[in-house]
Amino acid sequence: MGAFPATGEVCVEQVIDAGAFGDAGQLPFEAAWDGIRSSLRKSCGERIFDGWLKPLRLAGCDSESGEVRLAAPSAFMATWVQNHFAEQIGAAWRAMLPQVRHIVIEAAADAPARVVAEPTPEPEVRAPELKSAVANKGTALDARYTFDSFVVGKANELAYNAARTLAEGGRLAFNPLFLHGGTGLGKTHLMHAIGQEYRARHPEAQILYMSAEKFMFEFVSALRAKDTHSFKQRLRAADVLLIDDVQFIAGKDSTQEEFFHTMNELISAGRRLVISADRSPQNLDGIESRILSRLSWGLVADINPADFELRYNIIVKKLESLPAGTVPDEVALFLAKRISASIRELEGALNRVIAFATLNNRAIDLDFAQEALAEQLRASQRRVSIDEIQRKVCEHFRIRQTEMGSARRAREVARPRQIAMYLAKQLTQRSLPEIGRRFGGRDHTTVIHAVRTIEALRVKDAEIDADVRLLLRQLEG
Repeated sequence: MGAFPATGEVCVEQVIDAGAFGDAGQLPFEAAWDGIRSSLRKSCGERIFDGWLKPLRLAGCDSESGEVRLAAPSAFMATWVQNHFAEQIGAAWRAMLPQVRHIVIEAAADAPARVVAEPTPEPEVRAPELKSAVANKGTALDARYTFDSFVVGKANELAYNAARTLAEGGRLAFNPLFLHGGTGLGKTHLMHAIGQEYRARHPEAQILYMSAEKFMFEFVSALRAKDTHSFKQRLRAADVLLIDDVQFIAGKDSTQEEFFHTMNELISAGRRLVISADRSPQNLDGIESRILSRLSWGLVADINPADFELRYNIIVKKLESLPAGTVPDEVALFLAKRISASIRELEGALNRVIAFATLNNRAIDLDFAQEALAEQLRASQRRVSIDEIQRKVCEHFRIRQTEMGSARRAREVARPRQIAMYLAKQLTQRSLPEIGRRFGGRDHTTVIHAVRTIEALRVKDAEIDADVRLLLRQLEG
């Protein structure tokens, strides 16, 4: 996730697939926490883990209530971890120890008011009590994520307008709404905003938000408990169902089967369905074609990387709650220019500068910002996503982005596709199989062939070499 890891990166699916779900319930809490820390280190990266997650310690646990308490060195860190890692940590704990019901993240010093990361699952509820209980299931909506706090620009205008239209509750012109874009661009923000706006207009409405990983986890739990009926009824009783990061159920056949029928039931009943992913339906690998067809049936709205103007406006919006002059305008401009990978990373950089200034009792200026973000700035200098590469190549050669994953072999499509594969190998740390999967599920040998072809063409074809050089300049800087 750049500065913040993507929701669901803790590999709960792998834990379940490995069969550890049932027997792991007997593991000691300390051993489980050691395993979870190792998983977080791998999924988040050394830098993020050491800075934010390594300081957490297991402060206490209660087998009867299913509560686990984690202590952070400061209230600021406790709040930050809650805002960005609560779902991953909660899901990982339940995968290792199914009896864990909720996680409490608190500051170690003087134990201030606790921040609850996961709501306690309620006992099974049967109709007629079922519908009234739906609002308390899933992940709680974040009160910070509203339409008022969402900054609109050209990159996200379509998605914002579609989300507001759906949240107003009038007659639906489209259903489902499918939001897609790279990590940290605002998809989750819009989904929470939809839920809160709809609930404000319809207080009795049942709103259910969960990640696709949580959907999978709860479905597997229901299968093991031989009680899928309650799971089905709970989801299908929702007036608005919001499923985040649907790409995480790729390759999970039984989960996709249930997801497909849930979609059909909700759409047929006229209930609102909002789904997000990190790429468009046509580019989702490992998802059944009938699900992709339903996702494309409604409105597909993309969220593109924010341009400089939007990034600057986001910083200005974030600074409205701080005293004037806390962060000088030159620092805001610097952050907007240099931190371009994602909105989440941009906000993280701003939080880091403010936190470092507070902890070190320093005034914020341009030199201090560069000092506080030195490591992050170095790491982000050459980081380019495959999505960005595909988009740039398609713009340059004037073809549709769907052609990157299509089976067409016409020269006007195949050559740009090979150039995009070549650039992905040069500019990203992705493995050859990973690159192949992002180009329509192609084999790694196809990527190798593309790289070698473009390398050879650059030597003998000046026009191809010029195209590649131009694309490299655009992508690197």
